[in-house]
Amino acid sequence: MLTSNVLVLNNSFVPINITSLRRAFILFYQGLAKAVDAQYATFDFKTWSELSVATHEEGIGLVGRVIRVPRVILLTVYDRMPRRHIRFSRHNIYLRDNNICQFCGHHFSRSDLNLDHVIPRSRGGKTTWENVVTSCLNCNRKKGGRLPHEAGLKLVRPPVRPRWTPFVDFSGRRFHYEEWKPFFKNLVDFTYWNLELEE
Repeated sequence: MLTSNVLVLNNSFVPINITSLRRAFILFYQGLAKAVDAQYATFDFKTWSELSVATHEEGIGLVGRVIRVPRVILLTVYDRMPRRHIRFSRHNIYLRDNNICQFCGHHFSRSDLNLDHVIPRSRGGKTTWENVVTSCLNCNRKKGGRLPHEAGLKLVRPPVRPRWTPFVDFSGRRFHYEEWKPFFKNLVDFTYWNLELEE
């Protein structure tokens, strides 16, 4: 039980890590973290330990009592995101380009955008930050397998690798606790958008 997983949030309620229950209890007991329930209410160790375990399946025995197992904790003083490799993923490309077609400059919903290779792969273009942009369906059809200038198109701005890290990579993790679900909008969608793209 003490090696089971707990989701760790920064104090903006953004998932930043997954830790063991043992480590979570240490942070929790020391006042460095609070437990978070399904209604996003936060509890310090004393208040959480006074809550009834009867309505919950998971509890852990302490001296003279049983305490509910927190599956989500919120760090009380950590508001940053850890520095990590910026994943080359659909989600991050759409974030970088702000859901704007990089050829016509119009804003679209994600369902009306796709990814386009500035230098087509058929001409040796690589699948990299510097060669992939968001484009609307019309511009993508117009460009086809040509270079932008050959299709009468111009880039709004040249694509570059971003310097920010929008979130921590949780792809490949198993989300098997109901308490985690509110912090991940749609797990299937999450995997699709955050899977690292390859050449």
